[in-house]
Amino acid sequence: MKKLIFACAALLVLLNACKRDEYYRDGGLADPNFKGNMLQYLQAKTVPFDTLAKIVKLAGLESTFSNDDFTFFAPDDEVIKRTIGTIRTDGLNAYLFYSGKDTVKTLDQISPVIWKRYLQRYMFKGVNRLKDYQQIDFDVRSVYPGGLYYSLAGNISNIGVTYATANNIKYIGYRQLNLTYIPDASKPNDGWYINKVSSSDIKPTNGVVHALAFNDMVGGAFFGFNRSDFFSDVYFSGLAPSDPSK
Repeated sequence: MKKLIFACAALLVLLNACKRDEYYRDGGLADPNFKGNMLQYLQAKTVPFDTLAKIVKLAGLESTFSNDDFTFFAPDDEVIKRTIGTIRTDGLNAYLFYSGKDTVKTLDQISPVIWKRYLQRYMFKGVNRLKDYQQIDFDVRSVYPGGLYYSLAGNISNIGVTYATANNIKYIGYRQLNLTYIPDASKPNDGWYINKVSSSDIKPTNGVVHALAFNDMVGGAFFGFNRSDFFSDVYFSGLAPSDPSK
């Protein structure tokens, strides 16, 4: 009787193990390849990039996102929504309202030049995946500093990969890509706006996309990282009449 019980128990363990194996094989790794160009990828992912795809068009960068090879750190729509905001939030519309200016009703009211300038802060030459970037440890940057890169907008950012701790051993855990905007090139170690990547190495037919994770820290929560720059440019350029067809 005992032998029969042990045999049944062993069979159950084996079957459960097989089910786990099947689940693991079926799940696998997500396919990073997208059968379309970068603009088509943004358009296909209406959540979270529907508004971002519209800004690409408003910025006059449709051809670039459709044909050119570059690395793009994609901010999601929530970042843009928060940046514009309302008169009751800390976004652009509150800034304009309390400055005695008209507020933004549609995105096309903002100059294409401004949209292009700030979108290019997320764009970098070359096609670089996570494996192509150096390690960064924000606690010991002197040892693991990441790397400095010029965006297509001309500003400097630090891009690096953090290595997590696992089983109390440093640097053997999962890896995460980070984009850090540096507001003052003359002070490259000060005032960092750190943005973590939620999904890296997405590969459309041109370039590569790294999707940024939304966060409530000032640097990650506003389009273009430094909201003062964006707000000031919109303020001094003024708003165009709204065109609902765009």
